[in-house]
Amino acid sequence: MRKVIIDCDPGIDDMLALLLAIQSPEIEVVAITTVCGNVPVELGSQNVIKCLERTDRLDIPIFQGAKQPLKRDFVSAQDTHGMDGLGETDILIQSDKKIEQLPAAKYLAQTFNKPTEISVIALGPLTNIAQALLLNESLGKNIDRFVSMGGTYKSHGNCSPVGEYNYWCDPDAAALVFEKLGKIIEMVGLDVTREIVFTPTILEYCWQMNPEMGHFLAAITRFYFDFHWKQERILGCVINDPLAIAYFIDDSLCQGFESYTVVETQGISLGQTLVDHHQFWQKAPNSKILTAVDSRQFFTKFLTVLLNAQKETIESDLEKLQMG
Repeated sequence: MRKVIIDCDPGIDDMLALLLAIQSPEIEVVAITTVCGNVPVELGSQNVIKCLERTDRLDIPIFQGAKQPLKRDFVSAQDTHGMDGLGETDILIQSDKKIEQLPAAKYLAQTFNKPTEISVIALGPLTNIAQALLLNESLGKNIDRFVSMGGTYKSHGNCSPVGEYNYWCDPDAAALVFEKLGKIIEMVGLDVTREIVFTPTILEYCWQMNPEMGHFLAAITRFYFDFHWKQERILGCVINDPLAIAYFIDDSLCQGFESYTVVETQGISLGQTLVDHHQFWQKAPNSKILTAVDSRQFFTKFLTVLLNAQKETIESDLEKLQMG
């Protein structure tokens, strides 16, 4: 089992990603850090507790992080995820689980003060990572792998013509991390996540295979479905963050290329990832940009874990239903 820290801002798709990560046998989630993004950080931490209750993993520590981006004003994505971050489901917390006292940035800086076999999967804005990097400039050298759900190469943005939300929310943090981390950033951007659409057909399949999980998925994604229809005329919802988890588990899921990448911090291109695919700047790569994904392979893994089903059954059913 590979050890991983998940930095997140739950968020509907973060919840789905956490469910996948915590229940996948290939990885051990050693801690979860939260950051302002889809929702204010305090609310995000509460949503993590809800996930840990659901998976019976209240032993996993939660470290709360940044309440604001490095420089710009905070703009949440509650229009997309609902005011509670989980589609206006108002799920109640049953446990007395406490958030750790140590701030997320300090926890990350201390954890990676020396070489480790622990990786980081960042599912939200990179504010915590940037703050930790300012505390410990060797952080990137001591991380096993660093996967970031964020950015876009050739696909259009989701909060501006060119900006993906996580990097747009805190472009200064993203720019700092790409410049200073010193580790290849495996960028799971909109070029691949837009191919991962949780459709009404897949939802109905979940109902049939596992009614209890199907009910939960229907509850938290209804708001997301409505937003995607109004915004992009998509029947279903793009579930960005689970792809980052699935790719970390099995990197054959996606294809891409290494490149030097920078993040724009000003003007109408705020948050844009500028990917030097043709080596115009002649700089060493700092990122791996994912450009292709096997969506059928993704949904096989995702549904096998969330529905507690046999892989062979899921594979057969996906082929019959032409899903993914």
